[in-house]
Amino acid sequence: MTIIDAHAHLWLRQDAEVDGQKIKTLDGGKSLFMGEVRQMLPPFMTDGRNTAEIFLANMDYAQVAAAVITQEYIDGQQNEYLLDVQQAYPERFLCCGLVDARIPGFFAQAETLIDRGFRGIKLPAGRLIMPDRRVWLTCDEMMRMFKLMEQRDVLFSVDLADGETQVAEMEEIIAECPNLRIAIGHFGMVTREGWMSQIRLARHLKVMIEAGGIIWLYNSEFYPYTGAVKAIKEAADAVGIEKLMWGSDYPRTIVAVTYRMSYDFILKTNLLTDEEKALFLGGNAHKFYRFGDLPELPYLRNMSE
Repeated sequence: MTIIDAHAHLWLRQDAEVDGQKIKTLDGGKSLFMGEVRQMLPPFMTDGRNTAEIFLANMDYAQVAAAVITQEYIDGQQNEYLLDVQQAYPERFLCCGLVDARIPGFFAQAETLIDRGFRGIKLPAGRLIMPDRRVWLTCDEMMRMFKLMEQRDVLFSVDLADGETQVAEMEEIIAECPNLRIAIGHFGMVTREGWMSQIRLARHLKVMIEAGGIIWLYNSEFYPYTGAVKAIKEAADAVGIEKLMWGSDYPRTIVAVTYRMSYDFILKTNLLTDEEKALFLGGNAHKFYRFGDLPELPYLRNMSE
């Protein structure tokens, strides 16, 4: 079974501001996060560097062949580093560039990122609803960017605000840019009211749903995340299993569980067939993200076995 992670993060150092609040790397895997100290990384990542090499070691051990690297404003913009990662490991990573759509002029940023070789652009769209203002996904500059991305065949990776808040805007984007490939993250913010409205966007031909962060959203339930599996089954019944993809939201989620545990609860469930598991864990992502030949990774016994 080919396993592909459709939602992960890399950074050299967090240095960001969201809604006037700071996010800064500290030591021991901790970060200052919007007024409090949070365990952002496993504590053995003492320097706060969330690098491609550390992730590849986790991927190889967990037999994950490839990963899509998204971005978030809370981590700070990592475009230069991710260009280096994409060049160094083109067969293992598809990296998305980040534009700061909170500030006018982001169309030029997107154009530059595409020209420099990014095959995807990420928008943490929920962050565009700010305490004092809102940037609409359908504003003129946004639509110019989406039409450019459609023309250049560049992926649109997006995390939406809870529930139906931005669904109507997405419907308008899809209508205007029917050939724009779209990956909607965080499994539609499952566990929040109205999450299925985001899932139903996948009824459109070029729209997929990825499950990055699903175990974060079901953290209170914890392993083996039976509620998450039931939600995947419900979404599959609505739009088809071929529209859904696994994602880990690495590295934040591996503070609570190991990287392998972020997907093996899918392997162990009896609510999905083997074919459904294979499609969800990698088959759909392989086709949608257009990965080429991927490595076959052997299973390695650990010292507790």
